[in-house]
Amino acid sequence: MIPHDPTLNLPSLESAGATPVMAQFFEAKARQPDALVFFRMGDFYELFFEDARQASVALGITLTARGSHGGAPIPMCGVPVHAAEAYLAKLIRGGFKVAVCEQMENPADAKKRGSKSIVHRDVTRVVTPGTLTEEGLLDARGANRLAAVAWRAGTAAVASVELSTGEVEVWAVTRDGLASALAALGPSEILVPDRLFAEEGLNLMLRSVGGLVQPMPSALAEPGAAEAG
Repeated sequence: MIPHDPTLNLPSLESAGATPVMAQFFEAKARQPDALVFFRMGDFYELFFEDARQASVALGITLTARGSHGGAPIPMCGVPVHAAEAYLAKLIRGGFKVAVCEQMENPADAKKRGSKSIVHRDVTRVVTPGTLTEEGLLDARGANRLAAVAWRAGTAAVASVELSTGEVEVWAVTRDGLASALAALGPSEILVPDRLFAEEGLNLMLRSVGGLVQPMPSALAEPGAAEAG
């Protein structure tokens, strides 16, 4: 399986002229641009645009359309709320990041604000492969590790935590040994300072070891910032 790369094929979304509901989706997507947005609409979580295209392939579900935007049909697919955890688990195992955008009120309450008011929605949960703690989403057959990489003076520092047990490992490796160290860990997710993605060879190596590769601000990998945090 080729790991999902959240930096590829992100939808180019322009919210001008959007319906109120689609404007809500655009707002949620802008806040979580590298995640698939599970957008709650009644009894279903719907996905739109490129999110829908990717999810329909990964989940083996039908890609349909809802209305139009910018003169073109809006790609859409959806999963029932009562079965969402199973679909979410499959996406997470496939290396995707998912943001769950929930309805924060019922339609009756929304209508009290006016007949054209829509249900308020907000992102309540962001799930990535390395941050799972829910038993229903974890793979009982193996460990679920979150790894982080820092780089200084030609040496990589690697830290890993197995969230279900709390086991922590930290060590230093050379550039040539980084790929094998990460491969041996088999992390579900790797946090990497964003400046390292500018090095093409290192970027390709990180994406070859498996797991979701997540960029983080380089300042967070600096010792001073870590101590302050």
